[in-house]
Amino acid sequence: MTTGGITGLVLTLAVLLVVIAGIQPLARRLGVASNVLLAAVGVAIGALAAFLLFTSFTDVFNEAARAVVYLRIESQTVITIFLPLLLFQTALTIDVRRLVEDIAPILLLAVVAVVLTTASIGLGLSAVFGVPILGCLLLGAIVATTDPAAVVAIFRDIGAPGRLTRLVEGESILNDATAIALFTVLMGALVTARATGIEEPNADMAWQALSDLGIGLIGGALFGALTGRLVVMLLPLLDDIKPAEATLTVAAAYIIFVTGEYGIGVSGVVAAVVAGLVVSAQGRAHISPENWRHLLAVWDQIAFWAGSMIFVLAALVVPRLMADVDLYDVLTILALALFALIGRAITLWLLLPVLSMLKLSTRVTHRYRAVILWGGLRGALTLVLALGVVEAPGLSDGLKRFVAVTATGYVLFTLFVNGTTLRPLISWLGLDRLSPVGEVLRRQVLALSLTDVRGAVEEAGRRYDVSPSVVREIAQSYARRADQVTSDTDVEAEIADRERLGVGLVALAVRERGLILDLHDRRTLSTATVDRLLRLTEALLEGGRNEGRLGYMRVVRTALDFERGFRFAYWLHRRLRMDRPLARRLANRFEMLLAFRLAIQELRPYVDERIRPMLGRRIAELIADMLDGRARQVAGALDAMRLQYPDYAEALERRFLARMAERHELARYDTLAQEGLLDAELYDDLYRGVTRAQSRRDDLPRLDLGLDTDELMRRLPLFADLGDEVRARVRQLLRPVFVLPRTVIFRQGDKGDGVYFISSGAVEVRIEDRRIRLGRGDFFGEMALLDNRPRSAEIAALGYCQLLFLDADDFRRLMRRDPDLLETFESIARARAAQNRSAAT
Repeated sequence: MTTGGITGLVLTLAVLLVVIAGIQPLARRLGVASNVLLAAVGVAIGALAAFLLFTSFTDVFNEAARAVVYLRIESQTVITIFLPLLLFQTALTIDVRRLVEDIAPILLLAVVAVVLTTASIGLGLSAVFGVPILGCLLLGAIVATTDPAAVVAIFRDIGAPGRLTRLVEGESILNDATAIALFTVLMGALVTARATGIEEPNADMAWQALSDLGIGLIGGALFGALTGRLVVMLLPLLDDIKPAEATLTVAAAYIIFVTGEYGIGVSGVVAAVVAGLVVSAQGRAHISPENWRHLLAVWDQIAFWAGSMIFVLAALVVPRLMADVDLYDVLTILALALFALIGRAITLWLLLPVLSMLKLSTRVTHRYRAVILWGGLRGALTLVLALGVVEAPGLSDGLKRFVAVTATGYVLFTLFVNGTTLRPLISWLGLDRLSPVGEVLRRQVLALSLTDVRGAVEEAGRRYDVSPSVVREIAQSYARRADQVTSDTDVEAEIADRERLGVGLVALAVRERGLILDLHDRRTLSTATVDRLLRLTEALLEGGRNEGRLGYMRVVRTALDFERGFRFAYWLHRRLRMDRPLARRLANRFEMLLAFRLAIQELRPYVDERIRPMLGRRIAELIADMLDGRARQVAGALDAMRLQYPDYAEALERRFLARMAERHELARYDTLAQEGLLDAELYDDLYRGVTRAQSRRDDLPRLDLGLDTDELMRRLPLFADLGDEVRARVRQLLRPVFVLPRTVIFRQGDKGDGVYFISSGAVEVRIEDRRIRLGRGDFFGEMALLDNRPRSAEIAALGYCQLLFLDADDFRRLMRRDPDLLETFESIARARAAQNRSAAT
């Protein structure tokens, strides 16, 4: 490309960006979606350029008009440049955990509905207009992908329900992948059919197409999950440098898409989407909240540029594609619209209720379904795929024209018919209004806020010596509004206790998540702990939202259980004698319990200051009682660990307070710099000093399990009188064992495999309905070895225990060598047997 060509291209793109910027406020003033206006402006520019180029009225604008009319947009180039960015950004900003709630209906709309719509269009158009079935199916795949941007913008403008927005966004992010994969398969089948002279698809072609589609989708999902996890692992290595984190994710979107699509032969679209979802779900715990907000802001800007530019560029070629439209084409476009609606309607009204019947999804109302049906707008991606058909060398000119004209006409139909009537439809269905509960809460929040504003106005008037009459005038206007709202609102009378409690628990969980993120922002928690705490707070939120108190308390009861990863680390310790994974898990648990305690302490005033005024005294007291129960549960678990590892508990608390102090120190320097009391050089020097101290405390202190055999032996009176030679021999036979609370060490009837000595902690002996407690210095398990019979009792740990284990064979050899030890064990065994017999009688 010449220098003049590059200059012209850059200037054209810059002008288009100016147009895109100007359209945004205009769309807001006109009350239409910006994509609808972008399409209209793009088509208008294209039409105007064609008029200026071919008119005899003037030749002044010929060069500029020629650049637009003969603008060459290669579909593959556009897809490779813009699509990875749009897909990754949509996946990155979506709430993955809320998406999972509705994953069944979303997959139905994104996969099954795409296939049904493709089939409905293909079979319908082929039967009515006599076009070859493969060409009609290809057209169906092209128009099956939906563009959520305009629809979601309308939803947000009018306050549509959050679930409706989530369903549309979730459908769109996944149906792009299905439609593009289906398009690729059908394009290949069409080229093959034309090359081999096959007019209609056969069973072999259908099976190969389905096989390629499945491999592409599943392989793309696996590749995206692995690469997304890799991105998450790389983010903490960038030292909290915001530009570096944003750059990594942008590069990752392209690398994942290109490698998947052109390197390993899977769906790059699916890979980019899944990778974005993985980063969205896990990335928040691996970078600071401030950096996460910056990352999302960067991606929002990138997606705005990419989405708007691809829309305008695609719209510019619409006049060229639609230049020779006739009545037959119009009838084809209308028929396509009808068959597309039929395909989606089958999914929404016949298949979606089946998910509810099978309890795979909560019910989607008829009003939601109507909006989803009518809100299936098509956009730039459909136009780009249609251009791909026009560029394909192995297809007939007639098929190219059929696909290009029909697909382009259908995009315009959905934008200018569906897009302009969707807002009135939502209003007519009443989906832009709050629920009765939401309306009452709105009035209550408004009343409380207006009262606070009135107080703030009066305080500002006193502080800035404003005329009392002016202060009184403004304050009284807020007081009248607050009185009017308050007189119409009685929360306790208008909303049932159960509904108010659900609202309160959701608010509590949201606040708790904010507190955890605040601790993360202070860098007081490790990444693994932040990740687990965020998952637990999300579970609390969903439990409170879906099942109220029962759901919330179910999560509370299981929150302190040892998760699968912890159990696996414990298994490694017991079976393979690998202690480091267990020590790391215990350290994370210690940190998690400390964070829970801090969060619960902060939540108590939140209940009094926010929930009580908003939801009433009774609900506040119920929530306070639930918090007290959680506090006792956490305190018990924390005390058990603190008792076992007091030095480590002190190290964690020291680390936490040091982080708090560093945070306050940095905030103080920020304030002084903003006030002009610190110049840039001095501020940077002070800042570096604090961050160097932070880096020295970044890693979580290492927890020593305390399983040194010599130290554990010294705690046991049984071995105190042994000679040095015997002690050394016994030491070689003993193996340290760490036991978790409530762990059953062995059960009644088990084969005796050895003897256990308690160096710290306590266990419970369970014989039928009797309970006997053994503590430090005691041992158990010897009776089965001395009597050569199965275990006579069940033994469970009451807390964290440090034990020494002596294998059965080693025990017997030791007893043969040391008769005094044997006599000690036998006397204790006889006493226990006598105790058991007397208790039984």
